[in-house]
Amino acid sequence: MATAPRRDTPPPRTGTSEREVLRGFLDHLRVSVAAKVEDAPEPDVRTAGVPSGTNLLGLLHHLTSVERATFLGERVSDWQATFRAAPADTVADVVAHYRTAVARANEVLDRCADLAAPLPRPHLNRPAPSVRWALTHMIEETARHAGHADILRERIDGATGR
Repeated sequence: MATAPRRDTPPPRTGTSEREVLRGFLDHLRVSVAAKVEDAPEPDVRTAGVPSGTNLLGLLHHLTSVERATFLGERVSDWQATFRAAPADTVADVVAHYRTAVARANEVLDRCADLAAPLPRPHLNRPAPSVRWALTHMIEETARHAGHADILRERIDGATGR
């Protein structure tokens, strides 16, 4: 069953500071990738769309882990495992976990005025990236997987657009 194409959402209009531009683009991508998953049908949302096994729900589960590792300093011992949501996790669960991770990451970012400063870390024995690096990395990571999500979602039900 084909879904009507969504209207494509243009890039965000942000303030002029580097901080406002980076945060604006990251938030735009975060909303876009969550929207690709939130109304996707079961079981297609967790069915591999390519030979590597990548699936739509797994992509969002992975991005949740990357948000938590990058901004909250959580350790990930097996990055490949982050591409698989638990069988009991519903689409709503995975989307909610992602949005919670984003909200917590934004709380950290709201306290970081200097983009050159290191992100605060709960583990003082591990070096932290600069806020600028973390924002740039998350834009790249989220955009990359948003592109994957675009293709996977279109294969599921024909839905396109952001």
